[in-house]
Amino acid sequence: MDNSDSSSDDRQNLIHHNEINHSPSPHSDAFHVGVNPHLRSTSPRRPFSFKKRYLFAIFFPLFLLLLYFSTHFTNLFSSSFTAFDLLRYRMTESELHALFLLKQQRLGLLTMWNISFTSHSNSTSEDLKLSLLTQISLNKEIQNVLLSSHQTGNSSNEVYDDGLDLVGSGFDRCRKVDQEVLNRRTIEWNPKSNKFLFAICASGQMSNHLICLEKHMFFAAILNRVVVIPSSKVDYQYSRVLDVDHVNNCLGRKVVISFEEFSEIQKNRMKIDKFFCYFSKPDHCYLDDEHVKQLNNIGVSTAKLESPWDEDIKNPNNRTVQDIESKFSSDADVIAIGDVFYADVENDWFVQPGGPIAHKCKTLIEPSQLIKVTAQRFIQTFLGSDFVAIHFRRHGFLKFCNAKRPSCFYPIPQAANCIASVVERSNSPVIYLSTDAADSETGLLQSLVMVNGKPIPLVKRPPRNSAEKWDALLYRHEIEEDSQVEAMLDKAICAMSRVFIGTSGSTFTEDILRLRKDWRSASLCDEYLCQGQDPNFIAENE
Repeated sequence: MDNSDSSSDDRQNLIHHNEINHSPSPHSDAFHVGVNPHLRSTSPRRPFSFKKRYLFAIFFPLFLLLLYFSTHFTNLFSSSFTAFDLLRYRMTESELHALFLLKQQRLGLLTMWNISFTSHSNSTSEDLKLSLLTQISLNKEIQNVLLSSHQTGNSSNEVYDDGLDLVGSGFDRCRKVDQEVLNRRTIEWNPKSNKFLFAICASGQMSNHLICLEKHMFFAAILNRVVVIPSSKVDYQYSRVLDVDHVNNCLGRKVVISFEEFSEIQKNRMKIDKFFCYFSKPDHCYLDDEHVKQLNNIGVSTAKLESPWDEDIKNPNNRTVQDIESKFSSDADVIAIGDVFYADVENDWFVQPGGPIAHKCKTLIEPSQLIKVTAQRFIQTFLGSDFVAIHFRRHGFLKFCNAKRPSCFYPIPQAANCIASVVERSNSPVIYLSTDAADSETGLLQSLVMVNGKPIPLVKRPPRNSAEKWDALLYRHEIEEDSQVEAMLDKAICAMSRVFIGTSGSTFTEDILRLRKDWRSASLCDEYLCQGQDPNFIAENE
């Protein structure tokens, strides 16, 4: 299924929408063993026997060479053998020698691996095992590349199986990341029940808004206020993808309320008493007049936009808790701060598993229970526990990526090779594909993703089928075919995968990585598509 949420989920788009003849010699007498006529009568059999042994000593090694280089024998004795053929022959000899050396190195590395794995010494670390195993895998890959030029259409020349069972060995290269959760630096959120922070999120689409909402919660914790979720008339319908009650349950107190609850509390006085702009450049609050009009249309009056400091959205400063307290504290009942998506406040706190706020759950902002269970049912139906998930962002990303240095938009064959490399490491049998790419691209991608000569299935969510029951919860609650629900469902499936491959520059990917970190499902093999590589072809600018 296409992923509509990812159509604008990138940071930069939101700011202002690299001749030799080997035939027998004519001077063949040099190889001829002559017979002395004077000795013929005295030793009639000796010259013949000597000649036979001498010829055997000469031609037996040649016979062995003939067997060894049988594929090149015709060229060696061809009348059209050229200097280029000789160079190619020497290169072939070097390649075969390199293969021999690589095999010897591989055997040595495997010996070290066995020693390190069976050792009970505390000095033998997991990192050493991982590095060693990576070198072994790389060695095998080099051998296959060298050997590929000698293959004749069958797999008989494939590098031998050395018996290294990556799954059964007890060591998982793609094991889960050990998250430091005991020493988190957090802030307590104890809001005053009559003080509110009206969340303003206007940039980008749902993934951006979820990040913005998380930052509003952090600000509310600093300022001791209750967060008001925006109305669906001016923002997304958050109740379809998030459980507001989940956030309150995690804190054990009322810290977040819906717009409907806010309007009920405020009755006829829905007014933003103080409207702070976190960013003053290039526009106040990164907010257009249309958004303010929408607020007024739902009965929310707004105060004048104020900028407490000089802050450029293109170059945000690294701010602290003390900065927020000093600039955004107010006695007003209702304040708003807009838009904080690009705000850089205590980033070290923010990137911790679970975020910067003290709570008893894994994370505060996550898919609703309906969506999580639906994701689990899809995985149970189509994928199983061992699968790689990919967010393959394409639509609109060609221009966006080519404006960056280096570009992040990869040709399909290169992307397929990168994906296959990760799948080979994880040894997973199937791939879940979350993408907005056209069928022409995904079809080509499917045909090219091969591991050990076998295609790896790419699975996308199928269209609604009443015979399938994995999505029955969404259908029953009448939220199926909602683009934001489908986007959140994709995130949940990707966040539950064994290994995840994301798209660099996409906030859809970043939100999945946040969920994987918070849910403790992040893997050592998680990475961006073709991480560390430049596209092998980049189009010119317009």
